[in-house]
Amino acid sequence: MKIQQLSLFVENKPGHVAAPVELLAEAGVDIRALYLADTQNFGIVRMIVSDWQKAAGLLESHGFVVKCTEVLAVEVPDHPGGLAVVLRALEGSGVNIEYMYAFPCMIGSQAILIFRFDDPDAAIARLQAKGINVVAGDELLK
Repeated sequence: MKIQQLSLFVENKPGHVAAPVELLAEAGVDIRALYLADTQNFGIVRMIVSDWQKAAGLLESHGFVVKCTEVLAVEVPDHPGGLAVVLRALEGSGVNIEYMYAFPCMIGSQAILIFRFDDPDAAIARLQAKGINVVAGDELLK
């Protein structure tokens, strides 16, 4: 249920996000989700890709600093208040959300959000106990 996410550290300059994207495209690695956060001097590109091991090796061999982290893809009801339902399920669990971002597809009538939790195993257990589906990586990357 955990998914490997790649985080790249890139300079905050024109064209610096294009280089890793082009490398992955040339290697046939599909980017399924992407999130960019910036500071004044650098950016963090977070992405879910079709082959994270191939992508990480390729990017590192071209001088990129790459960090792999475990994230969860969680089904969220696609209506007003849907995210609130998921967040309420975590209340009292002690699990902290470090960040989240949208996944650009849906499964049925459910939106998908990517969550980085401080304790992914506890988050999985709590969400499933509350009837919330955590999507398996192979299902998400189809």
